[in-house]
Amino acid sequence: MDPQPRIDDASPAHRRALIVSTSRDRGALAAARSLRAAGWTVGVGTPEGRGMLCSSRAVAACHTVPRPRGDGKAFIEGVSAAVKAGGYDVVFGGGDDWMAALATYRHQIPTTVAHPSPDAVERALDKVLLAESAGRVGLAAPRTVPATPEAIADWDGPVVVKSRAHWSPGQTRPHRIEARLFDSMTAAKERVNHMEELGAEPLLQEPIRGQLGALIGFFRDGHLEGRVQQETPRLWPTPNGASARAQTVAVDAALAEKVEALLTDIGWWGLVELQFLTDDDGVSHLIDFNGRFFGSIALTNAARPGLADAWGRLALGETVPHLADAPAGFRYAWTAGDLRRARIERRGGLVADLADTIRWASRAQHSVWDVKDPGPTMNLIFARFNRDKPVTLRPSAA
Repeated sequence: MDPQPRIDDASPAHRRALIVSTSRDRGALAAARSLRAAGWTVGVGTPEGRGMLCSSRAVAACHTVPRPRGDGKAFIEGVSAAVKAGGYDVVFGGGDDWMAALATYRHQIPTTVAHPSPDAVERALDKVLLAESAGRVGLAAPRTVPATPEAIADWDGPVVVKSRAHWSPGQTRPHRIEARLFDSMTAAKERVNHMEELGAEPLLQEPIRGQLGALIGFFRDGHLEGRVQQETPRLWPTPNGASARAQTVAVDAALAEKVEALLTDIGWWGLVELQFLTDDDGVSHLIDFNGRFFGSIALTNAARPGLADAWGRLALGETVPHLADAPAGFRYAWTAGDLRRARIERRGGLVADLADTIRWASRAQHSVWDVKDPGPTMNLIFARFNRDKPVTLRPSAA
């Protein structure tokens, strides 16, 4: 279902959003803070009904919502109960499986779903279909093929093994299967077999060496607005992982034009983050598509405030003003990940790398820590030392 027909704008104080995800979703936490800052009342639904997300003063209520597994009945019932309890106007999925399930079951959920049609979500999340869309609009993408016996026999050299998609209706496996890089097909065969045993469809992908970056924005009517482009100088896990550090840079207009063509081809609308690896020749290769809240969205919120608010308002059919691009120079840190990386990489020596990590963090936007909202950080610390007794620390609302 596309965004609803335009209606009279509701007062920000009357907008209510539900975010369903895992309790430790850093992107969902940053989104909840952003929506609360824009005047929304925010609730979250997690399998645990407690945890880091529930510890934020940006969150007004926490509900128990099971993961979307099996026939989806428990998930639909959990979301519906949360919507009824909180009177939410719109629901967002915090991860690929949550987003895809909301799109698939949207007609059984009693509120507005802030995601495109199931077909568009499938085209974005299916890595084979995404690569085909990229090829149609002239975007570079690594060669990606299903791990058939013929493809395995013909593959030569290093290979990335990843799941074709992270969710499909009827899925029962409990966890997301992460991509892994192998030096040869021989080394990768065990991983392929393991994924097949779990019921996943493994893919073989050409490794690309380059600088990780992303282009982020709010897509509507064929145009990407509120554009934020970032580069990632440090990753965790190393050398292939999420952004331990990131910084905003000037938007590449030529790349953005191709991205708009890609999103149009897919049939997308709303928030999007596209990840690229840029090689030594300056060619940006599309490697991932995030159509939901993502790990470094705290940087986006700092550099270009209002994207989550605009997304929710678009889903509700409200008027959304044009959003300008983000300036360069904003920094982001996932300090816990960066410290782990420094302990392994030791650039210039362990002490030097740790000192550089602290310097970067002192001038950066953080994925979890916020002096005005310390509950999530406190929750993670206490949970680490009390693994058998999860806690929820909820400071009074600001």
